[in-house]
Amino acid sequence: MLVLTRKVGEGISIGDDIKIVVMQIKGKQVRLGIKASPSTVVHREEVYQRIQDENRQASTTDVVSVEQAAEIFGETDKQNTASPLKKVTRVARKPDPKKS
Repeated sequence: MLVLTRKVGEGISIGDDIKIVVMQIKGKQVRLGIKASPSTVVHREEVYQRIQDENRQASTTDVVSVEQAAEIFGETDKQNTASPLKKVTRVARKPDPKKS
């Protein structure tokens, strides 16, 4: 772990697109400003951990629960009755002119 000392107004850069600046220090509390591209996801550690825990829990859902949910929502595959999941088809999106 890299440990740095920074004063208010000073910052650090991570790669080319992330900058962290010390905005304020009050007692034991530090306020940070984070400048990153919109595609960079930034969470407080406790929120990130909760998301990870929920993702792990969701990924271990048993087949019976999935089958029950499919029955409730009427999402059964008519061609293959052994599979309770509906087939998903992709819909082509129009190209974004801003990204061209």
